[in-house]
Amino acid sequence: MASFSSFVLLQLLIGAATLCVASARNATTEGAVVKSSRVSPAAAVAEFVAAHNAARREVGVPPLTWDAKLVRFAKAYANQRRKDCELVHSPGYAYGENIFWGQGRRWAIPDAVGKWVEEKQWYHHDTNSCSGPECTHYTQIVWRTTQRLGCAKIICNSGDTFIVCEYDPPGNYVGARPY
Repeated sequence: MASFSSFVLLQLLIGAATLCVASARNATTEGAVVKSSRVSPAAAVAEFVAAHNAARREVGVPPLTWDAKLVRFAKAYANQRRKDCELVHSPGYAYGENIFWGQGRRWAIPDAVGKWVEEKQWYHHDTNSCSGPECTHYTQIVWRTTQRLGCAKIICNSGDTFIVCEYDPPGNYVGARPY
């Protein structure tokens, strides 16, 4: 059950997600951390959690924990994007969500989370505003009341990388500060 402001924010997130794509599409493998495309499930969990919690630690909010229910949702949605790898948010409104697309297979988990965290440069806590193209991926990561995280990474049929993270409780409520 989403409020009208949450729905509006979700619509803004859907439109803004393409900005995250532009930086990934224009990057070369020199800009991406080149790692093996295969990591163990335990290592993937550790990478997702560590990358998120490092950003949260910087602003003094509690760490996130890994959640199997969110992982199932993220995997199911990522698999729906396997054919087209499009940056389209899932239709569910129960969770916060960040999505990432990177050209090719060489995008590692820290690359995607790092792209979202880079938006910190445009977020101004004093005015709770964004002066750049996008901030909401970052603010979702550091949203104080978010407690749980679940993510999935797939290689699409095109050979490109798609990563989705789900957050519960969601954040990015219009007019509210993330921390």
